[in-house]
Amino acid sequence: MSPSHDPPMQAPQRALTESDFMRLFVKHETALRAFARSILPNWNAVDDAIQEASVTMWQKFSQLNGEDGFLPWAKVILRFKCLNAVTGLRRDGRLLSDEVLKQIADEAEAIEAERIAEIRSALQDCMTEFSRPHQELLMAPYQGNVQLTKLADDCGKTVNAFYKLLGRLRVKLSACVQQRLQMEAS
Repeated sequence: MSPSHDPPMQAPQRALTESDFMRLFVKHETALRAFARSILPNWNAVDDAIQEASVTMWQKFSQLNGEDGFLPWAKVILRFKCLNAVTGLRRDGRLLSDEVLKQIADEAEAIEAERIAEIRSALQDCMTEFSRPHQELLMAPYQGNVQLTKLADDCGKTVNAFYKLLGRLRVKLSACVQQRLQMEAS
């Protein structure tokens, strides 16, 4: 019997839930607001566009295939809402042309994607400077349903001591990332 050349089967992806939507939206809200502000002339218009986009995202969330694609998917929806808002704002006063606004949005998206890649790279490099247990501790709060009080108990620490250790590790990680980003910039 000859060996099979079929590709390995992948586990089916878990369907995204309403809770996933809220977590992802809150996680990326700052980036979405910055993106909208690159297109819109003021924060009131940004708030309105974010609100309209979030309703559309909520309605279309079942179309999203995975968590990794949330931010690009959300930006597409937000971009259309922002450009629609521009049309309305044009009646109230002078704004830049659609072509100029589109170019600004394209450039903002490219810069942001590049910056995110730089931060990710610096973060990965800095994580290697920590011991395995400290890496796990830093990542634990982002692993889903992990209860930090249980982690503290598992580590043999009081909750207060656990949070202090986690805080010190985060400060050290943040300083490392900032230092690497500054080195790359110069």
